[in-house]
Amino acid sequence: MFDTLTRRWLVIGAIALASPLSWAQTAPIIIKFSHVVAPNTPKGAAADFFAQRAAVLSKGRVKVQVYPNSQLYKDKEELEALQLGAVQMLAPSLSKFGPMGIKEFDVFDLPYIFPDKRALHTITAGPVGRKLLSKLEPKGLVGLAYWDNGFKIMTANTPIRQPTDMKGLKVRIQSSKALEAQMRALGAIPQVMAFSEVYQALQTGVVDGTENTPSNIYTQKTHEVQRYGALTNHGYIGYAVIVNKKFWDGLPPDIRSVLAQAMKEATQRNDVIAQKDNDAAIVAMKASGKIQLHMLTDQERQAWIKQLKPVHKMIASRVGAGLIQEIYAALERRH
Repeated sequence: MFDTLTRRWLVIGAIALASPLSWAQTAPIIIKFSHVVAPNTPKGAAADFFAQRAAVLSKGRVKVQVYPNSQLYKDKEELEALQLGAVQMLAPSLSKFGPMGIKEFDVFDLPYIFPDKRALHTITAGPVGRKLLSKLEPKGLVGLAYWDNGFKIMTANTPIRQPTDMKGLKVRIQSSKALEAQMRALGAIPQVMAFSEVYQALQTGVVDGTENTPSNIYTQKTHEVQRYGALTNHGYIGYAVIVNKKFWDGLPPDIRSVLAQAMKEATQRNDVIAQKDNDAAIVAMKASGKIQLHMLTDQERQAWIKQLKPVHKMIASRVGAGLIQEIYAALERRH
């Protein structure tokens, strides 16, 4: 009898000890992925796709919870939240890293530095792009990928054709010394403001205009409170998908491999749909009848380039003249 009871208690004790461990091994790893744009933007769709692929490839061991539209944090808050570990993953605009002290990322805000998407990807997929991502690690961040959004257009409540049409306008920008210099070169007054606040600021006249990609303008409905726009394609908006370094380094190697593969697939998907979404947004905005969009002539485009190219030299001391020259050289080699 004693032996039987002893064996029973030993079995019960073993189950009690094993259960928490078994639960810990099977409970999914939760990744909170926060971003500030709508789910139906390229970034929003790519974040959702990444979550799906991470779940499939990890066989349920990873669960990515996506929080769009600043549900958790606004522009200015989200990086601090990531560093503190309140969220694990973000996809902030590249402009966000300059204010953190990584000034080299301001190079992505230089007007007309990338003539087209092919030129852009030469940099982001090459040594320069990798070197820039490595600069995030001392800040407790790991850069996983670059995601395209697209090239920006200008909007206002007065017609825009020439660079001089921007003079005196209060224009919303992201926090970036390069963007401040860009607006001042146009004679405009830069106004730093969170993305989530732009619609109301335009509606109430706190700012006169904005610059953004067509998909962002359309999904946030800012075209409804702007009467004119110009397809200047003067600057680029892209994102770096980043993760808390301590969290990333603490993941099992096989899970990191799975997430890297999911991120690769999500990046490819993002970059394919980004231009399609921007093109569709232009068509939709024109059809809405709420905003008139002007396509620059070749002569007008050259006037914008001439007005804005000097910003490269103005910002060289901040981002590093060597970095700008490295980009010029990399783009020259592809010809």
